[in-house]
Amino acid sequence: MPQTPPFSAMFDSSGYNRNLYQSAEDSCGGLYYHDNNLLSGSLEALIQHLVPNVDYYPDNQIRKIAPKILQLLTEWTETFPYDFRDERMMRNLKDLAHRIASGEETYRKNVQQMMQCLIRKLAALSQYEEVLAKISSTSTDRLTVLKTKPQSIQRDIITVCSDPYTLAQQLTHIELERLNYIGPEEFVQAFVQKDPLDNDKSCYSEHKKTRNLEAYVEWFNRLSYLVATEICMPVKKKHRARMIEYFIDVARECFNIGNFNSLMAIISGMNMSPVSRLKKTWAKVKTAKFDILEHQMDPSSNFYNYRTALRGAAQRSLTAHSSREKIVIPFFSLLIKDIYFLNEGCANRLPNGHVNFEKFWELAKQVSEFMTWKQVECPFERDRKILQYLLTVPVFSEDALYLASYESEGPENHVEKDRWKSLRSNLLGRV
Repeated sequence: MPQTPPFSAMFDSSGYNRNLYQSAEDSCGGLYYHDNNLLSGSLEALIQHLVPNVDYYPDNQIRKIAPKILQLLTEWTETFPYDFRDERMMRNLKDLAHRIASGEETYRKNVQQMMQCLIRKLAALSQYEEVLAKISSTSTDRLTVLKTKPQSIQRDIITVCSDPYTLAQQLTHIELERLNYIGPEEFVQAFVQKDPLDNDKSCYSEHKKTRNLEAYVEWFNRLSYLVATEICMPVKKKHRARMIEYFIDVARECFNIGNFNSLMAIISGMNMSPVSRLKKTWAKVKTAKFDILEHQMDPSSNFYNYRTALRGAAQRSLTAHSSREKIVIPFFSLLIKDIYFLNEGCANRLPNGHVNFEKFWELAKQVSEFMTWKQVECPFERDRKILQYLLTVPVFSEDALYLASYESEGPENHVEKDRWKSLRSNLLGRV
């Protein structure tokens, strides 16, 4: 099934070399360098390295330090705005900002601009999360709706959007919008555990906050179930075959756009057992295009074909002449898996107790690439009617999908017959 399990149970800890560190050539004040790149150092030495002193600021005046502090705070609030949802963090930020703003007029304007930008981002995040909560609270199983109000669901996805290319574009809208609200710190909070060598008990990250990341994974699952629901719903075989071919075209256009997450969700939905068992339906489908897409997303050799296509899309994005060419939406569950393996497979500290900088450089590289992709604006025109359908139309549960599948094409063995009878009894109240 397409659901992504909890992060801790999703992967094992293999896949990365735990010994990224190689002996450093140069040492200076407890910091180790290789080819002029900082590799590691004790936490105390790293902190001391960042503390201003008479060599950095000979005059030791606030007007000398303020620009650097303001630059640091500006980059922090722009890159990690969600850190400041914590009241203590916001209180400390305002206190430091007030001290800087008490200097020159230029500082006051920059501080005011920084704070206004941060507040706008946090307000937009709160509004987005309210929308997600509203969608979640109103979600209903499609079978329940059919039983209580059978006339209320007369539409299918094709009646709402007959053009598969348009649907792929609207899916890309949803993907980019949801990606945009995932903060880089959510990756850290999803996986990184408290360092056992860190004795600081007053850490600000007391609670893991990964709501937007998890909501994006839930969207993948919803899309997979929506695809399976739309295929299993039609009573006539030719209509089911038409629906399969429609989603094949949608998936192909997602691939062309660079929307690999929707592509994989569609393939996942079409490979769910209630859909794949419809042999008479699939016999009427021209599957050549689907076979090509499955080959592109084949998980063998650690998703080699997909990774090759992703690199191609990333390269296209770097040399893009249009907004459309900039779109890169990775298969998100695999991205999470890669980051998880890197984090779990490499120690935070080296045997000598120093911070493993090489590991964190690699983590930062992967997250930074994702941050670039998520900031792309969708070039396609929004269609509210289609978006509303994709986000809110009820979908079948797993049991309801099996029931619809058995009703369309009867059970083939005793196991399926027993399950069909059980589902009819439990879901429809029939024997």
